[in-house]
Amino acid sequence: MSRMMPINPASLGAPRGYSNGMLAPEGGRLLFVAGQVGWDGEQKIVGDGFAEQFAQALANVVTVVRQAGGEPSDLGNLTIFVTDHREYVASLREVGAAYRRIMGRHYPAMALVEIKALLEPGAKVEIQGQAVITP
Repeated sequence: MSRMMPINPASLGAPRGYSNGMLAPEGGRLLFVAGQVGWDGEQKIVGDGFAEQFAQALANVVTVVRQAGGEPSDLGNLTIFVTDHREYVASLREVGAAYRRIMGRHYPAMALVEIKALLEPGAKVEIQGQAVITP
């Protein structure tokens, strides 16, 4: 169960796969999660496919949140940077399955941004987030 409250004004239409806003609970600690790419514990990019890198990057975000004492449902915002939005769209089925496996049915406020390149060679996606960890 999420401690965050989705804010979705009817005048904006029903969002699909994200929330327009997330209201954090009082008394929580704000956690800023640095951009995570799809690499493993040895800092090697996993696989060649977009969906595999997406799943690993998102899992890395959740690992940071859990280390701080939180859960995926504590994430209020995700920003997803991709190097090719067409590859992202072509992988949506697999990306969606990976997202639900890692995050469940929690859909924070999100943005997807296409960029020219990422700092890490071979990386196709980078995800950063903000969470509110409550006692």
